[in-house]
Amino acid sequence: MLPLLFILTVTALKDGVEDYRRGVVDEEVNNSAATKLGDWRNVNVPDDSRPFWQKLLGLNRPGTISRGVRRLREKELEEGAGKIVLTKNVADDASEKTGPKEDAHTFVQRARSLEDIQSVHSGEMHEYPPIPTDVLGSRANLTIDQALISPDDPRAGRLNQSAAELSYYPSSTRTGASGGVLDWSRQTPGTAKWERTLWKKLEIGDVVLLRDNDQIPADIVVLSTSDADGLCYVETKNLDGETNLKPRKSLKATSMISSEEDVEHASFIVDSEPPHPNLYLYNAVLRYQGRPDSDEVSGEATQGTGVPKEAQTEPVTINNLLLRGCTVRNTGWIIGLVVFTGADTKIMLNGGDTPSKRSKIEKETNFNVIMNFLILLSMCVSTAIVSGYFETLTNTSSDFYETNSQPSKYVVLNSLITFWYVPITTIPVFWADWLSSSCLIAFQNIVPISLYISIEIVKTIQAYFISQDVDMWYQPYDTACVPKTWNISDDLGQIEYIFSDKTGTLTQNIMEFQKCSVNGVTYGEGITEAMRGAAKREGRDDYPDPQEQAEQLKEMKATMLEKMAKTFKNRYLQAERVTLVAPNLAEHLADKTNPQRQHLIQFFRALAVCHTVLSDRPEPRDQPYRLDYKAESPDEAALVAAARDAGFPFVAKSNTSIDIEVMGQPERYIPLRVLEFNSTRKRMSVIVRNPEGKIVLYCKGADSVIYARLASDHDPALKEATARDMEAFANAGLRTLCISYRYLSEEEYLNWSRQHDVASSATENREEEIDKVNEKVEHSLNILGATALEDKLQEGVPDAIETLHQAGIKLWILTGDKVQTAIEIGTNARILTVLTHTHCLPGFSCNLLKSDMEIMILAADSLDDARNKVEAALNKLATILGPPQKSNKSGIASRKKGCAVVIDGDTLRHALDPSIKPLFLSLGTQCDTVVCCRVSPAQKALTVKLVKDGCNAMTLSIGDGMCHQVLFIQILNTNAP
Repeated sequence: MLPLLFILTVTALKDGVEDYRRGVVDEEVNNSAATKLGDWRNVNVPDDSRPFWQKLLGLNRPGTISRGVRRLREKELEEGAGKIVLTKNVADDASEKTGPKEDAHTFVQRARSLEDIQSVHSGEMHEYPPIPTDVLGSRANLTIDQALISPDDPRAGRLNQSAAELSYYPSSTRTGASGGVLDWSRQTPGTAKWERTLWKKLEIGDVVLLRDNDQIPADIVVLSTSDADGLCYVETKNLDGETNLKPRKSLKATSMISSEEDVEHASFIVDSEPPHPNLYLYNAVLRYQGRPDSDEVSGEATQGTGVPKEAQTEPVTINNLLLRGCTVRNTGWIIGLVVFTGADTKIMLNGGDTPSKRSKIEKETNFNVIMNFLILLSMCVSTAIVSGYFETLTNTSSDFYETNSQPSKYVVLNSLITFWYVPITTIPVFWADWLSSSCLIAFQNIVPISLYISIEIVKTIQAYFISQDVDMWYQPYDTACVPKTWNISDDLGQIEYIFSDKTGTLTQNIMEFQKCSVNGVTYGEGITEAMRGAAKREGRDDYPDPQEQAEQLKEMKATMLEKMAKTFKNRYLQAERVTLVAPNLAEHLADKTNPQRQHLIQFFRALAVCHTVLSDRPEPRDQPYRLDYKAESPDEAALVAAARDAGFPFVAKSNTSIDIEVMGQPERYIPLRVLEFNSTRKRMSVIVRNPEGKIVLYCKGADSVIYARLASDHDPALKEATARDMEAFANAGLRTLCISYRYLSEEEYLNWSRQHDVASSATENREEEIDKVNEKVEHSLNILGATALEDKLQEGVPDAIETLHQAGIKLWILTGDKVQTAIEIGTNARILTVLTHTHCLPGFSCNLLKSDMEIMILAADSLDDARNKVEAALNKLATILGPPQKSNKSGIASRKKGCAVVIDGDTLRHALDPSIKPLFLSLGTQCDTVVCCRVSPAQKALTVKLVKDGCNAMTLSIGDGMCHQVLFIQILNTNAP
């Protein structure tokens, strides 16, 4: 009994420590610092939201500062938290394009819209603005205010300093302009100020201020940003594992907000949908009373004039929403409105309770111990009852031979003592011999305590061996394998299904520009991992040794760079990062008589212009010509970086210009429109005005999409040559894109631009309307060429996956990537698909999808469509492969030919419906590989729960530990970070 109690106590303590650690981490997150607007009434929060007992005891009165907030402010005050100035980023040459330069009066007014944000101490006076704006009107007012303040008052120093600063500006009066949601004719108290608080103190309707590199504390609608166009950028790796920056945009009606005063004079309503876990969908409407564009005048001019106001609306989408858990990047500041907090945020809705995991052996052992203990209990109870019964009998031999041997004269008490163990030291000596035959002690060997203890000791030793395994030592980080728990290590040999993330797990998320095709000519000498894998499986040995190949590429790279350096000056070249090794590229660029030279210039010019990349100079003083690129996807960053190293660097971008260099000569383009990429369009386009004044559209996307929109009179030989090159790139395991362009007339662009503006302002089916308008301009394209990128795999991934296939283990890949992206990572074969309207799909390079597999892509828009697609897939399997033959109780089917299914997040949502779930489970368990794309964390959890419960199988999860993977990792039996 004592050993069992000891084990139970140690286990409880261990679980308690883990729960305590999780609680500490959660408390640290909830107590993180945030900046919100204070001394401002949030109409969404009751005046007094305290429960009855707090009101009765007078606790936490409204307006009081909590102890945690006070500590935060005192700490930041001691650290000397600096002031932050909020300004709109305006292009340097904006004044030249928009009219006459600002006069001193306009400059003063804009200067007064800057905010000074500092930590607010509970006892410190916080003033914003430091001096009332009316002081700008005259020096006399400032002198009067100075006279009213005692020299000993701490405000005197600040006021004198501000007076000195303002002495440089001429007298003026405030002319706050009304527009959008702003109405400067409204009377406001003018007391609002930024103040520091805690995440857990934020309420729905609070206005918050975010700065660069801040964690986002809640789901927030973007009202205004430091960018003149209202753009901001966030890193979403905690949600979807991607480190690429995602752009978000402020609402047009609120983009003028840039200070606390602006918020006070704003009046609007956000009609939001209820919280839900979909990370890629949000619908709301901004409602406000606004003036028509023709009637917008300054606030002073409209006061009392009765200028009519009209009810205005603006759609709010996921592109205007910042999700909790993301990080602000490359953005000076963001003013936002909190719409969801705490458990209602999308990241929390995609989470779940932390389970307590036990191994299969431990579960069976626990069951056996409990059952044996119940048997022991029943035996002791039966013995106690029988003992009590015989004690009640009279005229028996015990009356003569066992006189005064019972512990008491009460039968019930004697029966309990017979059942239970009582410490000998607490009873009289003459009872000791009798208690030695107590039932619980006599029968305790029926409980296998020694087995339980032995298993725990073996697991502990096994965990030690795992941590000391030399083969599991990771040399780059000089780190051994660290088993986080030793409870479930014995389950590793019983795995039937593996669920894995892709980004950062199977791949390094590092893109390299390896090859390209321009005007039917191929450039690039690199040999990919997929090419070597294909040759190895086919029994060919026509590629040089990797070390020998590296030496050859090094020599060719040096020759190429030397040739290019003699041809033109590329100040932004980063030779160590060049991945496109193509000596013929340098030769063609150097030969001015070669007609291929002009095609190459047009191709790389398109790569330098057609993107949404941001340029960054990490060390502008020490390395002024070092350019790094930050993009939504690593693909775009790799394309722009390749153009930079080829002599066509993208230098900078503003609201009015895109600056590039073409072989050392600067060029400036004027951006007109950006047609963004989405999973339906499978392409992105930019419309710019080139230095010659012509309007040109550059478009890049999937080959099937671009080819369907080529001009009717396009050169058929170039189409065939480019298609052949892209097929060769795909067979090499590379990710391909087709680059194209067309010129637009002024009239065509203006007519299309009006239609695009109307579609962009639609409140219903906005995305669909925009896609329809985009179709009207993305046509009659001309091919410039094609690109081929390699997504570097983690070391040893192809061999590991091949070994798992041979062992009969099923692989399910759950990723937030797009379908096209996920498909292009896994095999090295190009296979025709079924149940989809696409053409051949490029293959993977990590053996997830092999050449002997039948690949099916499921894409459905409705529940009935999803049912039809799943049933069609089952029929396809039955026709080609024959009926499945179950080889074990978990339902794993044995097939001579492998098969794979690729499904997107929307279709998976329908497939997990109770009416289709059994069909989808049957389809998935008959496949060697299932790839689920664009899935949310909650969908990952539901998918693994479906397989785990439906097949009663042992499952393993593999992830990099990001927040978006936590839920599906928690549900699985075993985890391997």
